[in-house]
Amino acid sequence: MSQTYEVIWASVAENDLKEIIEYVATDSPDSALKILKKIKQKASNLYAIPERGRIVPELQDQGISQYRELIIPPWRIIYRISELNVYVLSVLDSRRNIEDILLKRLLYPK
Repeated sequence: MSQTYEVIWASVAENDLKEIIEYVATDSPDSALKILKKIKQKASNLYAIPERGRIVPELQDQGISQYRELIIPPWRIIYRISELNVYVLSVLDSRRNIEDILLKRLLYPK
């Protein structure tokens, strides 16, 4: 029997998701709901095999390899595995400068 992990959303990731959904909902509430369900489902599936996400390339280039991501175009779910927990840290639009956002958030948190 394989290990199961608890998926825990950081407040900044919840805020990222809220902002994405609010933005999309201004044009299409139905699309916003579909996106919300898709992102939440993909993240909740991390309880089974969290290693399936790739290491975040922009961070790996900086020698940082403990952060992984799942892609739901154009969004990226950034997370970290620690013991039996999966921490969802950010949900970002891949069209933005991801490297700057991640380095600022992960290396210099407020």
